[in-house]
Amino acid sequence: MSETQADSYIILNAVTTTATSSELLLGSDSKTFQAKGATSSGTGAATIVIEVTNDLTWPWLTLGTITLVLGTIATADGLAMLAGWKYVRARVSAISGTGAAVSVAVGI
Repeated sequence: MSETQADSYIILNAVTTTATSSELLLGSDSKTFQAKGATSSGTGAATIVIEVTNDLTWPWLTLGTITLVLGTIATADGLAMLAGWKYVRARVSAISGTGAAVSVAVGI
């Protein structure tokens, strides 16, 4: 494997309600965010907001929003960032559906 291989970190794991991850201080400008989710039965939906800031005392800014249509088979979507924001976090702003759960990973 290459010394420059990307790493991935799960920052929200199988959350079932609205939730916000801890902030991450990441050392690269290139980051990807992937959200996945499913229900235990029927359909549902989830909205995940990826937020950034350069200073933890300042307001968080929305980098992008991932919207998932959930079902019993996992669905996923993501976004990429090529910018030098110092801190990032993920926030599940809405989630619905029987047994709905969402996870978010960041790749650097």
